[in-house]
Amino acid sequence: MTLLGFLHRNAPWLAAGGLLTFLSSFGQTFFISIFAGEIRSEFGLSHGHWGGIYSLGTAISAVVMVWAGGLTDVFRVRVLGPLVLFGLAAACSAMALNQTVWLLPVIIFSLRLFGQGMCSHLAVVAMARWFQAMRGRALSIATLGFAVGEASLPIIFVALMGFINWHLLWFVAAGICVLGVPVLIALLRQERTPQSMAQEFSGTGMQGRNWTRRQALSHPLFWMMVPAMLGPAAFNTAFFFHQVHFSEIKGWEHVELVAFFPVYTMIGIVSMVGSGWALDRWGTARLVPFYQLPMVVSFIAFSYAAGPVGAFVGFLFLALTTGANSTLPNAFWAEFYGTAHIGAIKAMVAAVMVFGSAIGPGITGFLIDAGVGLEQQFLGIACYFLFTTMMSYLGIRRARRDLVP
Repeated sequence: MTLLGFLHRNAPWLAAGGLLTFLSSFGQTFFISIFAGEIRSEFGLSHGHWGGIYSLGTAISAVVMVWAGGLTDVFRVRVLGPLVLFGLAAACSAMALNQTVWLLPVIIFSLRLFGQGMCSHLAVVAMARWFQAMRGRALSIATLGFAVGEASLPIIFVALMGFINWHLLWFVAAGICVLGVPVLIALLRQERTPQSMAQEFSGTGMQGRNWTRRQALSHPLFWMMVPAMLGPAAFNTAFFFHQVHFSEIKGWEHVELVAFFPVYTMIGIVSMVGSGWALDRWGTARLVPFYQLPMVVSFIAFSYAAGPVGAFVGFLFLALTTGANSTLPNAFWAEFYGTAHIGAIKAMVAAVMVFGSAIGPGITGFLIDAGVGLEQQFLGIACYFLFTTMMSYLGIRRARRDLVP
């Protein structure tokens, strides 16, 4: 099937995935961090206090995701999706109305759970379950919503903040989420679900069977992949969380660094689409062991960068892994463990990733306070990604023998 034919035949379901990934932006670090200065000023928070609140709310959302993510194996997307979007809208409204500091962890928890957690989880689980032969392309197209949100929303909301009170902008975000509900329902009037199309769209994993979450957790491959799932979430988030400090130690204006963000986003989109095509051609077993190697080059480049060329190299290789990370891991779990219980299994993976995004800024911030410079940390992070590559390679090399051709 040609790409145009695939898009035409599956447009409603792909658009639903794209809508969910786009709306997840309101619970992502890149969006919430826009308001960091206003939030700290409003409640008299230091950088450390704000970072602690953010990490606490995110970490708790990771724990809840273990249970909440499994609901995708029980309920259809057209049932869960509107509930998640209403929850995200309520969290945005709470941020707009909040006047007490002790509610901030609860609000951050809600934004992260419904936004980064469940919106993203619903989209990628649906693509992994609904599509089999074209799973890579479906994931790469649906996850374009992440890139669109990352490229457009910060610029738009920062511009609006110049003449609209930041509290009102959170109401705008809530309104966008609410408007997304009827659109999602319309797109999924004839939803592809495991109940209604199980024969056509179910797929088995290793040993020709569908693994439960308990069985997956008892399999060594799962645990050998955990460092690889943790790494990008932890250290991508940490890099962008500390972007102002990074600019300062390099002697750059912050705007000089931010100028690379659109380039980073565009390269990430190319990587996302390319990895989806490669996935359908060669499968995750050949690609996943090596897709984090660009992170090694990226953090070495950021460590030694003295000017625009070094920064560009860092963003180039960071984007290569970031784009592939939107497609390859999500397809990996379906290919190796089957799709019948993919929601519950992917919920554990999502919890690991959300937990990573909670601890990354905390660990790097603690080390900065302890006198370990960010440039020195980046070299350690590069070594970490060499470790994840080795663990993934060894785990998949052993497990791929159990895949049924």
